Amino acid sequence: MIFNQLFDTKSSTYTYIIASDKGREAIVIDPVIENTNEYLKVLKELDLKLVKVIDTHIHADHITGLNELSKRTSCTKIMGEKSKSEVIDTKVKEDDVIKIDSIKLKVIYTPGHTDCSYSFLMDDKVFTGDTLLINGTGRTDFQSGSSKDQYNSIFNKLLKLPDKTIVYPAHDYNGKKFSTIENERNNNPRLQVNSIDQYTELMNNLNLANPKMMDVAVPANIKGLTLDQL
Repeated sequence: MIFNQLFDTKSSTYTYIIASDKGREAIVIDPVIENTNEYLKVLKELDLKLVKVIDTHIHADHITGLNELSKRTSCTKIMGEKSKSEVIDTKVKEDDVIKIDSIKLKVIYTPGHTDCSYSFLMDDKVFTGDTLLINGTGRTDFQSGSSKDQYNSIFNKLLKLPDKTIVYPAHDYNGKKFSTIENERNNNPRLQVNSIDQYTELMNNLNLANPKMMDVAVPANIKGLTLDQL
C-alpha cells in the first residue's frame, strides 16, 4: 500500500493519499483546493490514478479541493449521506465499505463536530476528520454540532476500536502527525471526563472564535466551487 500524509500550513489540514501497489489506483481524503496541483504532482510522480476523493465533513476552515480534483481527474466524489454538499456522486452511510483494489475503508458515522461528520477505518488506521484530534476534539458549536453526539461518537464508537489503531485526524496545530486510540483514551485532556454531561459542559464553555474562513468556506463547500469559480 502507498500512503502519503500532506499538510496545509494555512489551515493546519492533513490530506491523505492512499493507493494500492497493484492497481495503482488512489483515494484522496480531505483535500484543500489551493493544494490541488501538489496532489496531482504527487499522483503523477507515483504513477497513480485518482479514482475517489472523500471529505470527512463540510469544512469551515478551508475550501475543499474535492470538486476541483474531480473536475481535473474525473474521480468519484464521496461524502456521508448526511452531507449537504450539492456535488457528491456517492453518499455513504454507517458500515458501508469504500473499495479500491484490496484497500477497504469502512464508514463510521461520527456526528458531533458537525451533523455530517464521518470517520473511515482502514485496517489498523482510522481517519477521524475533526471528530477526534490529537489531544483534542473538534469544536461542536456550529454547523448543527452537538457535544452529546460527539461524546457518543468518540466514547461509543472510536474508543471501542483496538488500542493500537492509529488515529489520523484532519488537523493538528502542534506538529503531531498521528496518535493511537489508546493514547487518546488515556491522555487526551478532553476525554478525561466521567459522563456525557461533564463532556457537554466542557465543550459548551470553550468560547472559541469562529474560524476566519467560515463564512466563505461553508457555502463554497456546499456548492462545491472549483478554482475558476473563486
